[in-house]
Amino acid sequence: MRRKILLFSVLLAIIATIGTSVLVTVASYRDFFDAIKKEVKAEASYISIGYELAAEDYLDGINHQTGHRLTIISHDGTVIHDSATISEQMDNHLDRPEVQDALRHGTGESTRFSDTRREQTYYYAMLLTDGTVLRMSSTTASIYDSYDGIIWIVALIVIFIFAVSIVIASLLTRRIVKPINAIDLEHPENNVVYDEILPLLKRIKEQRSQIDSQIRELDRGRQEFTAITENMNEGFLVLNRSGNVLSHNKSAMSLLGSHIVDTSGGNILSLNRSEAVREVVQSAMNGETDEKLADLNGRHCQIFANPVIEHDVVQGVILILMDVTEKQEREKLRREFTANVSHELKTPLTVISGYAEIMANNVAKPQDVPEFSQKIYREAARLIALVNDLMFLSGLEENLPPSKEPVDLLKLSEEVVRRLAPKAEERGVTLSVSGDSTEIMGIPTVLEEMIYNLLDNAIKYNNEGGSAFITVGHNSDTVWLFVTDTGVGIAKSEHERIFERFYRVDKSRSKAIPGTGLGLSIVKHSAMLHGAKIELDSDEGAGTTVKVRFSIGFGLL
Repeated sequence: MRRKILLFSVLLAIIATIGTSVLVTVASYRDFFDAIKKEVKAEASYISIGYELAAEDYLDGINHQTGHRLTIISHDGTVIHDSATISEQMDNHLDRPEVQDALRHGTGESTRFSDTRREQTYYYAMLLTDGTVLRMSSTTASIYDSYDGIIWIVALIVIFIFAVSIVIASLLTRRIVKPINAIDLEHPENNVVYDEILPLLKRIKEQRSQIDSQIRELDRGRQEFTAITENMNEGFLVLNRSGNVLSHNKSAMSLLGSHIVDTSGGNILSLNRSEAVREVVQSAMNGETDEKLADLNGRHCQIFANPVIEHDVVQGVILILMDVTEKQEREKLRREFTANVSHELKTPLTVISGYAEIMANNVAKPQDVPEFSQKIYREAARLIALVNDLMFLSGLEENLPPSKEPVDLLKLSEEVVRRLAPKAEERGVTLSVSGDSTEIMGIPTVLEEMIYNLLDNAIKYNNEGGSAFITVGHNSDTVWLFVTDTGVGIAKSEHERIFERFYRVDKSRSKAIPGTGLGLSIVKHSAMLHGAKIELDSDEGAGTTVKVRFSIGFGLL
Protein backbone atom coordinates (compact mmCIF):
# COMPACT_ATOMS: atom_id res chain seq x y z
CA MET A 1 0.00 0.00 0.00
CA ARG A 2 2.82 2.38 0.94
CA ARG A 3 4.54 1.74 -2.38
CA LYS A 4 1.34 2.35 -4.34
CA ILE A 5 0.66 5.64 -2.56
CA LEU A 6 4.27 6.73 -3.14
CA LEU A 7 4.21 5.86 -6.85
CA PHE A 8 0.81 7.45 -7.31
CA SER A 9 1.95 10.68 -5.63
CA VAL A 10 5.13 10.91 -7.71
CA LEU A 11 3.31 10.10 -10.92
CA LEU A 12 0.64 12.68 -10.16
CA ALA A 13 3.31 15.35 -9.51
CA ILE A 14 5.09 14.56 -12.79
CA ILE A 15 1.87 14.61 -14.81
CA ALA A 16 0.84 17.88 -13.16
CA THR A 17 4.23 19.44 -13.92
CA ILE A 18 4.30 18.35 -17.57
CA GLY A 19 0.66 19.28 -18.07
CA THR A 20 1.16 22.70 -16.52
CA SER A 21 4.24 23.31 -18.70
CA VAL A 22 2.37 22.37 -21.85
CA LEU A 23 -0.66 24.50 -20.97
CA VAL A 24 1.50 27.50 -20.07
CA THR A 25 3.48 27.14 -23.30
CA VAL A 26 0.32 26.89 -25.39
CA ALA A 27 -1.25 29.90 -23.65
CA SER A 28 1.93 31.98 -24.01
CA TYR A 29 2.30 31.06 -27.65
CA ARG A 30 -1.31 31.97 -28.30
CA ASP A 31 -0.86 35.38 -26.70
CA PHE A 32 2.36 35.90 -28.65
CA PHE A 33 0.67 34.95 -31.93
CA ASP A 34 -2.27 37.27 -31.22
CA ALA A 35 0.20 40.11 -30.66
CA ILE A 36 1.85 39.36 -34.02
CA LYS A 37 -1.55 39.48 -35.71
CA LYS A 38 -2.30 42.89 -34.23
CA GLU A 39 1.14 44.13 -35.22
CA VAL A 40 0.74 42.88 -38.81
CA LYS A 41 -2.71 44.45 -39.13
CA ALA A 42 -1.52 47.79 -37.76
CA GLU A 43 1.51 47.85 -40.03
CA ALA A 44 -0.64 46.94 -43.04
CA SER A 45 -3.00 49.79 -42.23
CA TYR A 46 -0.45 52.57 -42.17
CA ILE A 47 1.52 51.16 -45.19
CA SER A 48 -1.72 51.12 -47.20
CA ILE A 49 -2.12 54.85 -46.52
CA GLY A 50 1.43 55.60 -47.63
CA TYR A 51 1.17 53.39 -50.69
CA GLU A 52 -2.02 55.13 -51.83
CA LEU A 53 -0.28 58.52 -51.48
CA ALA A 54 3.21 57.78 -52.87
CA ALA A 55 2.74 54.49 -54.74
CA GLU A 56 5.98 52.67 -55.74
CA ASP A 57 8.24 55.36 -54.33
CA TYR A 58 6.83 54.72 -50.85
CA LEU A 59 7.36 51.01 -51.15
CA ASP A 60 11.00 51.42 -52.13
CA GLY A 61 11.54 53.54 -49.09
CA ILE A 62 10.13 51.10 -46.53
CA ASN A 63 11.42 47.71 -47.88
CA HIS A 64 14.20 47.63 -45.34
CA GLN A 65 12.31 49.27 -42.50
CA THR A 66 9.48 46.76 -41.96
CA GLY A 67 10.10 43.45 -40.23
CA HIS A 68 7.36 41.71 -42.15
CA ARG A 69 6.95 40.63 -45.73
CA LEU A 70 4.95 43.03 -47.94
CA THR A 71 3.22 41.91 -51.13
CA ILE A 72 1.10 43.97 -53.58
CA ILE A 73 -1.28 41.90 -55.73
CA SER A 74 -3.39 43.15 -58.65
CA HIS A 75 -7.06 42.40 -58.94
CA ASP A 76 -6.26 39.51 -61.35
CA GLY A 77 -3.85 37.87 -58.90
CA THR A 78 -0.58 39.05 -60.45
CA VAL A 79 2.10 39.94 -57.90
CA ILE A 80 3.07 43.57 -58.48
CA HIS A 81 5.52 43.89 -55.63
CA ASP A 82 7.06 41.61 -52.99
CA SER A 83 9.56 42.68 -50.37
CA ALA A 84 11.28 39.31 -50.15
CA THR A 85 11.28 37.99 -53.72
CA ILE A 86 11.33 39.25 -57.32
CA SER A 87 7.66 39.69 -58.22
CA GLU A 88 8.06 38.40 -61.81
CA GLN A 89 9.16 35.02 -60.48
CA MET A 90 6.13 34.54 -58.22
CA ASP A 91 2.98 32.55 -59.04
CA ASN A 92 -0.46 34.04 -59.42
CA HIS A 93 -1.96 34.68 -55.97
CA LEU A 94 -5.61 34.87 -56.92
CA ASP A 95 -6.25 31.47 -55.33
CA ARG A 96 -4.88 32.49 -51.93
CA PRO A 97 -7.76 32.48 -49.40
CA GLU A 98 -6.76 35.77 -47.80
CA VAL A 99 -6.63 37.45 -51.25
CA GLN A 100 -10.04 36.10 -52.19
CA ASP A 101 -11.52 37.30 -48.88
CA ALA A 102 -9.97 40.78 -49.37
CA LEU A 103 -11.39 41.09 -52.91
CA ARG A 104 -14.83 40.08 -51.65
CA HIS A 105 -14.98 41.61 -48.18
CA GLY A 106 -12.20 44.21 -48.07
CA THR A 107 -9.95 42.26 -45.68
CA GLY A 108 -8.85 38.65 -45.31
CA GLU A 109 -6.48 36.59 -43.22
CA SER A 110 -5.16 33.04 -43.03
CA THR A 111 -2.49 30.98 -41.27
CA ARG A 112 -0.44 28.31 -42.99
CA PHE A 113 1.98 25.79 -41.47
CA SER A 114 5.06 24.50 -43.26
CA ASP A 115 5.93 20.89 -42.35
CA THR A 116 9.32 21.09 -44.03
CA ARG A 117 10.49 24.31 -42.35
CA ARG A 118 8.42 23.74 -39.16
CA GLU A 119 7.27 27.36 -39.40
CA GLN A 120 3.91 29.05 -39.17
CA THR A 121 3.02 32.10 -41.39
CA TYR A 122 0.23 34.56 -40.75
CA TYR A 123 -1.19 36.45 -43.82
CA TYR A 124 -3.31 39.60 -43.64
CA ALA A 125 -4.70 41.18 -46.87
CA MET A 126 -6.69 44.37 -47.40
CA LEU A 127 -8.29 45.86 -50.56
CA LEU A 128 -6.94 49.26 -51.61
CA THR A 129 -8.96 51.97 -53.34
CA ASP A 130 -7.29 51.30 -56.71
CA GLY A 131 -8.46 47.65 -56.63
CA THR A 132 -5.11 46.12 -55.69
CA VAL A 133 -4.58 43.99 -52.58
CA LEU A 134 -1.95 44.76 -50.00
CA ARG A 135 -0.83 41.67 -48.07
CA MET A 136 1.37 41.56 -45.00
CA SER A 137 2.77 38.32 -43.60
CA SER A 138 4.83 37.32 -40.60
CA THR A 139 6.57 33.99 -40.10
CA THR A 140 7.19 32.59 -36.60
CA ALA A 141 8.37 29.30 -35.17
CA SER A 142 5.56 26.79 -34.56
CA ILE A 143 4.28 25.97 -31.08
CA TYR A 144 6.25 22.70 -31.20
CA ASP A 145 9.49 24.58 -31.86
CA SER A 146 8.59 26.96 -29.08
CA TYR A 147 8.08 24.02 -26.71
CA ASP A 148 11.38 22.45 -27.85
CA GLY A 149 13.04 25.62 -26.77
CA ILE A 150 11.89 25.26 -23.16
CA ILE A 151 11.93 21.46 -22.89
CA TRP A 152 15.17 21.43 -20.88
CA ILE A 153 13.66 23.88 -18.42
CA VAL A 154 10.61 21.63 -18.10
CA ALA A 155 12.93 18.61 -17.62
CA LEU A 156 14.78 20.33 -14.80
CA ILE A 157 11.49 21.26 -13.18
CA VAL A 158 10.23 17.66 -13.51
CA ILE A 159 13.40 16.28 -11.91
CA PHE A 160 13.11 18.75 -9.08
CA ILE A 161 9.42 18.02 -8.58
CA PHE A 162 10.17 14.25 -8.76
CA ALA A 163 12.72 14.50 -5.95
CA VAL A 164 10.51 16.69 -3.82
CA SER A 165 7.51 14.44 -4.49
CA ILE A 166 9.40 11.35 -3.35
CA VAL A 167 10.32 12.98 -0.07
CA ILE A 168 6.88 14.45 0.56
CA ALA A 169 5.05 11.31 -0.60
CA SER A 170 7.25 9.10 1.58
CA LEU A 171 6.59 11.22 4.66
CA LEU A 172 2.91 11.54 3.87
CA THR A 173 2.55 7.83 3.15
CA ARG A 174 4.24 6.92 6.38
CA ARG A 175 1.96 9.27 8.27
CA ILE A 176 -1.15 7.88 6.54
CA VAL A 177 -0.21 4.22 6.92
CA LYS A 178 1.05 4.37 10.50
CA PRO A 179 -2.37 4.72 12.20
CA ILE A 180 -3.81 2.09 9.86
CA ASN A 181 -1.10 -0.37 10.87
CA ALA A 182 -1.84 0.42 14.50
CA ILE A 183 -5.52 -0.56 14.19
CA ASP A 184 -6.59 -3.03 16.88
CA LEU A 185 -8.41 -5.69 14.88
CA GLU A 186 -9.47 -7.43 18.08
CA HIS A 187 -11.64 -4.38 18.83
CA PRO A 188 -12.03 -2.55 15.50
CA GLU A 189 -14.90 -0.42 16.78
CA ASN A 190 -12.57 1.28 19.28
CA ASN A 191 -10.27 2.67 16.58
CA VAL A 192 -10.82 6.25 15.46
CA VAL A 193 -8.41 6.70 12.56
CA TYR A 194 -10.11 8.17 9.50
CA ASP A 195 -13.78 8.78 8.92
CA GLU A 196 -13.39 7.21 5.49
CA ILE A 197 -12.50 3.79 6.89
CA LEU A 198 -15.17 3.68 9.59
CA PRO A 199 -17.49 1.62 7.34
CA LEU A 200 -14.59 -0.81 6.80
CA LEU A 201 -13.97 -1.10 10.54
CA LYS A 202 -17.67 -1.73 11.14
CA ARG A 203 -17.62 -4.40 8.46
CA ILE A 204 -14.54 -5.97 10.06
CA LYS A 205 -16.34 -5.99 13.40
CA GLU A 206 -19.40 -7.68 11.87
CA GLN A 207 -17.28 -10.25 10.04
CA ARG A 208 -15.23 -10.92 13.17
CA SER A 209 -18.40 -11.44 15.17
CA GLN A 210 -19.70 -13.78 12.47
CA ILE A 211 -16.41 -15.68 12.33
CA ASP A 212 -16.31 -15.99 16.13
CA SER A 213 -19.85 -17.33 16.07
CA GLN A 214 -18.96 -19.84 13.35
CA ILE A 215 -15.84 -20.88 15.24
CA ARG A 216 -17.89 -21.40 18.41
CA GLU A 217 -20.42 -23.42 16.44
CA LEU A 218 -17.68 -25.51 14.84
CA ASP A 219 -16.02 -25.99 18.21
CA ARG A 220 -19.32 -27.00 19.76
CA GLY A 221 -19.94 -29.43 16.90
CA ARG A 222 -16.42 -30.82 17.27
CA GLN A 223 -16.90 -31.24 21.02
CA GLU A 224 -20.25 -32.97 20.47
CA PHE A 225 -18.70 -35.22 17.85
CA THR A 226 -15.77 -35.99 20.17
CA ALA A 227 -18.09 -36.60 23.12
CA ILE A 228 -20.23 -38.97 21.04
CA THR A 229 -17.34 -40.87 19.49
CA GLU A 230 -15.34 -41.05 22.72
CA ASN A 231 -18.33 -42.54 24.56
CA MET A 232 -19.09 -45.05 21.84
CA ASN A 233 -18.50 -48.67 22.71
CA GLU A 234 -17.75 -49.20 19.05
CA GLY A 235 -14.34 -48.28 17.70
CA PHE A 236 -14.34 -45.45 15.16
CA LEU A 237 -11.53 -44.48 12.79
CA VAL A 238 -11.32 -42.15 9.79
CA LEU A 239 -8.49 -42.83 7.31
CA ASN A 240 -7.31 -40.81 4.34
CA ARG A 241 -6.59 -42.29 0.92
CA SER A 242 -3.10 -43.32 2.10
CA GLY A 243 -4.45 -45.22 5.08
CA ASN A 244 -3.27 -42.62 7.62
CA VAL A 245 -5.47 -42.06 10.68
CA LEU A 246 -7.24 -38.69 10.64
CA SER A 247 -9.54 -39.29 13.59
CA HIS A 248 -10.22 -42.05 16.13
CA ASN A 249 -11.75 -42.74 19.52
CA LYS A 250 -10.51 -44.56 22.61
CA SER A 251 -12.58 -47.65 21.94
CA ALA A 252 -10.82 -48.14 18.61
CA MET A 253 -7.40 -47.98 20.27
CA SER A 254 -8.55 -50.38 22.97
CA LEU A 255 -9.94 -52.91 20.50
CA LEU A 256 -6.89 -52.66 18.25
CA GLY A 257 -4.66 -53.17 21.26
CA SER A 258 -2.64 -50.03 20.54
CA HIS A 259 -0.84 -48.17 23.30
CA ILE A 260 0.11 -45.22 21.06
CA VAL A 261 -1.34 -42.02 22.52
CA ASP A 262 -1.15 -39.76 19.46
CA THR A 263 -2.01 -41.65 16.29
CA SER A 264 -2.83 -38.61 14.12
CA GLY A 265 -1.11 -38.99 10.79
CA GLY A 266 0.04 -42.54 11.57
CA ASN A 267 -0.86 -45.43 9.30
CA ILE A 268 -3.54 -47.89 10.35
CA LEU A 269 -1.10 -50.77 9.85
CA SER A 270 1.15 -49.30 12.53
CA LEU A 271 -1.73 -49.87 14.97
CA ASN A 272 -2.70 -53.35 13.88
CA ARG A 273 -1.30 -55.52 11.09
CA SER A 274 -3.80 -58.38 11.32
CA GLU A 275 -4.93 -59.90 8.05
CA ALA A 276 -8.58 -58.96 8.61
CA VAL A 277 -7.74 -55.27 9.11
CA ARG A 278 -5.52 -55.18 6.02
CA GLU A 279 -8.14 -56.89 3.86
CA VAL A 280 -11.10 -54.66 4.82
CA VAL A 281 -9.00 -51.49 4.43
CA GLN A 282 -7.77 -52.62 1.01
CA SER A 283 -11.32 -53.45 -0.13
CA ALA A 284 -12.54 -50.01 1.00
CA MET A 285 -9.61 -48.33 -0.79
CA ASN A 286 -10.82 -50.12 -3.93
CA GLY A 287 -14.26 -48.56 -3.45
CA GLU A 288 -16.01 -51.61 -1.98
CA THR A 289 -17.79 -51.97 1.36
CA ASP A 290 -16.43 -54.89 3.36
CA GLU A 291 -16.77 -56.50 6.76
CA LYS A 292 -14.90 -59.24 8.57
CA LEU A 293 -14.90 -61.03 11.90
CA ALA A 294 -11.51 -60.99 13.60
CA ASP A 295 -9.87 -61.67 16.95
CA LEU A 296 -8.30 -58.42 18.12
CA ASN A 297 -6.56 -58.01 21.46
CA GLY A 298 -8.30 -61.08 22.88
CA ARG A 299 -11.77 -59.95 21.79
CA HIS A 300 -14.05 -60.99 18.95
CA CYS A 301 -14.60 -57.94 16.71
CA GLN A 302 -16.75 -57.27 13.69
CA ILE A 303 -14.89 -54.85 11.40
CA PHE A 304 -16.88 -52.72 8.94
CA ALA A 305 -15.06 -50.68 6.28
CA ASN A 306 -16.84 -48.11 4.11
CA PRO A 307 -15.13 -46.03 1.39
CA VAL A 308 -15.61 -42.25 1.29
CA ILE A 309 -16.13 -41.44 -2.40
CA GLU A 310 -16.17 -37.98 -3.94
CA HIS A 311 -16.36 -37.39 -7.70
CA ASP A 312 -15.91 -41.14 -8.27
CA VAL A 313 -12.59 -41.06 -6.42
CA VAL A 314 -11.98 -42.75 -3.05
CA GLN A 315 -10.92 -40.00 -0.66
CA GLY A 316 -10.71 -42.09 2.49
CA VAL A 317 -12.12 -44.92 4.60
CA ILE A 318 -14.33 -45.11 7.68
CA LEU A 319 -13.69 -48.09 9.96
CA ILE A 320 -16.16 -49.26 12.59
CA LEU A 321 -15.02 -51.89 15.11
CA MET A 322 -17.77 -53.66 17.07
CA ASP A 323 -16.97 -55.85 20.03
CA VAL A 324 -19.14 -58.93 19.48
CA THR A 325 -17.46 -61.05 22.15
CA GLU A 326 -20.62 -61.24 24.24
CA LYS A 327 -22.69 -62.01 21.18
CA GLN A 328 -20.31 -64.80 20.23
CA GLU A 329 -20.36 -66.12 23.78
CA ARG A 330 -24.14 -65.98 23.84
CA GLU A 331 -24.19 -67.85 20.57
CA LYS A 332 -21.86 -70.41 22.09
CA LEU A 333 -24.10 -70.66 25.16
CA ARG A 334 -27.13 -71.04 22.89
CA ARG A 335 -25.48 -73.93 21.09
CA GLU A 336 -24.46 -75.48 24.40
CA PHE A 337 -27.97 -74.91 25.75
CA THR A 338 -29.51 -76.56 22.70
CA ALA A 339 -27.13 -79.48 23.04
CA ASN A 340 -27.80 -79.75 26.79
CA VAL A 341 -31.57 -79.55 26.36
CA SER A 342 -31.40 -82.18 23.64
CA HIS A 343 -29.29 -84.39 25.90
CA GLU A 344 -31.51 -83.87 28.95
CA LEU A 345 -34.65 -84.60 26.93
CA LYS A 346 -33.16 -87.53 25.08
CA THR A 347 -32.37 -89.59 28.18
CA PRO A 348 -35.88 -89.69 29.74
CA LEU A 349 -37.53 -89.93 26.34
CA THR A 350 -35.33 -92.87 25.45
CA VAL A 351 -36.25 -94.60 28.72
CA ILE A 352 -39.95 -93.86 28.25
CA SER A 353 -39.88 -94.94 24.60
CA GLY A 354 -38.00 -98.13 25.45
CA TYR A 355 -40.25 -99.30 28.24
CA ALA A 356 -43.38 -98.22 26.36
CA GLU A 357 -42.24 -100.23 23.30
CA ILE A 358 -41.64 -103.33 25.47
CA MET A 359 -45.06 -102.99 27.00
CA ALA A 360 -46.74 -102.26 23.65
CA ASN A 361 -45.24 -105.41 22.09
CA ASN A 362 -46.35 -107.55 25.07
CA VAL A 363 -42.74 -108.53 25.67
CA ALA A 364 -42.78 -107.47 29.33
CA LYS A 365 -43.79 -110.00 31.90
CA PRO A 366 -46.98 -109.16 33.74
CA GLN A 367 -45.13 -108.89 37.03
CA ASP A 368 -42.67 -106.34 35.45
CA VAL A 369 -45.34 -104.00 34.10
CA PRO A 370 -45.83 -102.06 37.38
CA GLU A 371 -42.07 -101.51 37.63
CA PHE A 372 -41.84 -100.37 34.00
CA SER A 373 -44.82 -98.07 34.53
CA GLN A 374 -43.15 -96.60 37.61
CA LYS A 375 -39.98 -95.88 35.60
CA ILE A 376 -42.00 -94.31 32.82
CA TYR A 377 -43.78 -92.17 35.39
CA ARG A 378 -40.50 -91.02 37.00
CA GLU A 379 -38.95 -90.12 33.64
CA ALA A 380 -42.14 -88.30 32.58
CA ALA A 381 -42.07 -86.39 35.88
CA ARG A 382 -38.43 -85.52 35.15
CA LEU A 383 -39.45 -84.25 31.74
CA ILE A 384 -42.25 -82.18 33.23
CA ALA A 385 -39.89 -80.73 35.84
CA LEU A 386 -37.37 -79.89 33.11
CA VAL A 387 -40.00 -78.21 30.95
CA ASN A 388 -41.39 -76.32 33.94
CA ASP A 389 -37.94 -75.07 34.88
CA LEU A 390 -37.25 -74.02 31.31
CA MET A 391 -40.54 -72.16 31.11
CA PHE A 392 -39.92 -70.51 34.49
CA LEU A 393 -36.39 -69.48 33.43
CA SER A 394 -37.71 -68.20 30.11
CA GLY A 395 -40.25 -66.07 31.95
CA LEU A 396 -37.51 -64.58 34.10
CA GLU A 397 -35.39 -63.75 31.05
CA GLU A 398 -38.33 -62.07 29.35
CA ASN A 399 -38.32 -59.68 32.35
CA LEU A 400 -42.12 -59.45 32.30
CA PRO A 401 -42.94 -60.36 35.90
CA PRO A 402 -46.23 -59.69 37.70
CA SER A 403 -46.40 -56.66 40.00
CA LYS A 404 -44.38 -56.79 43.20
CA GLU A 405 -45.79 -57.00 46.70
CA PRO A 406 -44.44 -57.11 50.25
CA VAL A 407 -42.75 -60.45 50.97
CA ASP A 408 -41.42 -61.59 54.36
CA LEU A 409 -38.21 -63.49 53.57
CA LEU A 410 -38.12 -65.19 56.95
CA LYS A 411 -41.66 -66.60 56.63
CA LEU A 412 -41.04 -67.56 53.01
CA SER A 413 -37.86 -69.40 54.02
CA GLU A 414 -39.75 -71.27 56.77
CA GLU A 415 -42.34 -72.35 54.19
CA VAL A 416 -39.64 -73.66 51.87
CA VAL A 417 -38.06 -75.60 54.76
CA ARG A 418 -41.39 -77.24 55.47
CA ARG A 419 -41.73 -78.24 51.79
CA LEU A 420 -38.26 -79.78 51.66
CA ALA A 421 -38.31 -81.35 55.12
CA PRO A 422 -39.29 -84.86 53.84
CA LYS A 423 -36.49 -84.80 51.26
CA ALA A 424 -33.99 -83.64 53.87
CA GLU A 425 -35.17 -86.35 56.22
CA GLU A 426 -34.50 -89.02 53.55
CA ARG A 427 -30.92 -87.73 53.25
CA GLY A 428 -30.51 -87.32 57.02
CA VAL A 429 -29.90 -83.59 56.61
CA THR A 430 -30.97 -81.19 59.34
CA LEU A 431 -32.73 -77.99 58.21
CA SER A 432 -33.12 -74.73 60.15
CA VAL A 433 -34.04 -71.07 59.70
CA SER A 434 -32.83 -68.12 61.76
CA GLY A 435 -32.89 -64.32 61.64
CA ASP A 436 -35.30 -61.44 61.80
CA SER A 437 -38.61 -60.96 60.07
CA THR A 438 -37.72 -58.80 57.04
CA GLU A 439 -39.99 -57.66 54.25
CA ILE A 440 -39.00 -56.61 50.77
CA MET A 441 -40.97 -55.68 47.66
CA GLY A 442 -40.80 -58.74 45.47
CA ILE A 443 -42.55 -61.45 43.53
CA PRO A 444 -43.45 -64.24 45.98
CA THR A 445 -43.37 -67.11 43.49
CA VAL A 446 -39.97 -66.07 42.09
CA LEU A 447 -38.43 -65.56 45.53
CA GLU A 448 -39.85 -68.86 46.73
CA GLU A 449 -38.40 -70.65 43.69
CA MET A 450 -35.01 -69.01 44.31
CA ILE A 451 -34.91 -70.08 47.99
CA TYR A 452 -36.25 -73.53 47.09
CA ASN A 453 -33.48 -74.18 44.54
CA LEU A 454 -30.76 -72.96 46.92
CA LEU A 455 -31.99 -75.15 49.75
CA ASP A 456 -32.65 -78.09 47.42
CA ASN A 457 -29.03 -77.98 46.26
CA ALA A 458 -27.88 -77.70 49.86
CA ILE A 459 -29.73 -80.97 50.57
CA LYS A 460 -28.74 -82.84 47.38
CA TYR A 461 -25.05 -82.05 47.58
CA ASN A 462 -24.77 -82.45 51.37
CA ASN A 463 -23.14 -85.23 53.25
CA GLU A 464 -25.37 -87.79 54.90
CA GLY A 465 -26.15 -86.58 58.42
CA GLY A 466 -25.11 -83.04 57.54
CA SER A 467 -27.00 -79.78 57.99
CA ALA A 468 -28.36 -76.87 55.96
CA PHE A 469 -29.70 -73.62 57.32
CA ILE A 470 -31.08 -70.31 56.11
CA THR A 471 -30.19 -66.97 57.72
CA VAL A 472 -32.22 -63.79 57.07
CA GLY A 473 -31.12 -60.35 58.27
CA HIS A 474 -30.86 -56.67 57.43
CA ASN A 475 -29.19 -53.38 58.28
CA SER A 476 -29.76 -49.76 57.22
CA ASP A 477 -29.11 -50.33 53.51
CA THR A 478 -29.10 -54.09 52.85
CA VAL A 479 -31.25 -57.18 53.35
CA TRP A 480 -29.53 -60.53 53.09
CA LEU A 481 -30.43 -64.18 52.81
CA PHE A 482 -27.70 -66.79 53.37
CA VAL A 483 -28.09 -70.51 52.57
CA THR A 484 -25.30 -72.59 54.16
CA ASP A 485 -24.62 -76.32 54.00
CA THR A 486 -21.99 -78.75 55.25
CA GLY A 487 -21.79 -80.58 51.94
CA VAL A 488 -19.15 -81.49 49.39
CA GLY A 489 -18.40 -77.84 48.45
CA ILE A 490 -17.34 -76.39 45.10
CA ALA A 491 -13.79 -75.92 43.86
CA LYS A 492 -12.68 -72.31 43.31
CA SER A 493 -12.07 -73.01 39.61
CA GLU A 494 -15.76 -73.85 39.13
CA HIS A 495 -17.25 -70.75 40.79
CA GLU A 496 -17.57 -68.77 37.54
CA ARG A 497 -19.64 -71.40 35.73
CA ILE A 498 -21.97 -73.00 38.25
CA PHE A 499 -24.75 -70.51 37.48
CA GLU A 500 -24.79 -71.54 33.80
CA ARG A 501 -27.66 -73.68 32.57
CA PHE A 502 -27.13 -77.44 32.77
CA TYR A 503 -23.60 -77.00 34.11
CA ARG A 504 -22.59 -79.73 36.55
CA VAL A 505 -19.43 -79.62 38.64
CA ASP A 506 -18.91 -83.35 38.87
CA LYS A 507 -20.49 -85.00 35.86
CA SER A 508 -20.17 -88.56 37.24
CA ARG A 509 -21.66 -87.58 40.60
CA SER A 510 -24.35 -85.40 39.02
CA LYS A 511 -25.77 -88.30 37.04
CA ALA A 512 -26.60 -90.04 40.29
CA ILE A 513 -28.27 -86.94 41.72
CA PRO A 514 -31.67 -86.11 40.21
CA GLY A 515 -32.24 -82.60 38.88
CA THR A 516 -32.61 -80.52 35.72
CA GLY A 517 -29.34 -78.59 36.03
CA LEU A 518 -31.25 -75.29 35.88
CA GLY A 519 -31.61 -74.53 39.58
CA LEU A 520 -28.72 -72.12 40.05
CA SER A 521 -29.49 -70.44 36.72
CA ILE A 522 -33.00 -69.77 38.04
CA VAL A 523 -31.44 -68.41 41.26
CA LYS A 524 -29.22 -66.02 39.26
CA HIS A 525 -32.06 -64.63 37.16
CA SER A 526 -34.39 -64.38 40.16
CA ALA A 527 -31.78 -62.30 41.99
CA MET A 528 -31.24 -60.10 38.94
CA LEU A 529 -34.98 -59.52 38.71
CA HIS A 530 -34.95 -58.16 42.29
CA GLY A 531 -31.75 -56.15 41.89
CA ALA A 532 -29.87 -58.48 44.24
CA LYS A 533 -26.25 -59.60 44.17
CA ILE A 534 -25.07 -63.19 44.67
CA GLU A 535 -21.85 -64.13 46.44
CA LEU A 536 -20.47 -67.65 46.63
CA ASP A 537 -18.31 -68.80 49.52
CA SER A 538 -17.27 -72.37 48.99
CA ASP A 539 -14.33 -74.71 48.65
CA GLU A 540 -14.07 -78.34 47.78
CA GLY A 541 -14.92 -80.53 50.81
CA ALA A 542 -15.63 -77.52 53.04
CA GLY A 543 -19.31 -76.85 52.44
CA THR A 544 -21.01 -73.95 50.62
CA THR A 545 -22.62 -70.63 51.53
CA VAL A 546 -24.65 -68.74 48.92
CA LYS A 547 -25.26 -65.11 49.92
CA VAL A 548 -28.05 -63.11 48.32
CA ARG A 549 -27.96 -59.38 49.15
CA PHE A 550 -30.90 -57.09 48.34
CA SER A 551 -30.02 -53.38 48.05
CA ILE A 552 -32.05 -50.84 50.07
CA GLY A 553 -32.45 -48.86 46.85
CA PHE A 554 -34.10 -51.65 44.90
CA GLY A 555 -37.07 -53.69 46.05
CA LEU A 556 -37.01 -52.87 49.76
CA LEU A 557 -39.91 -51.47 51.73
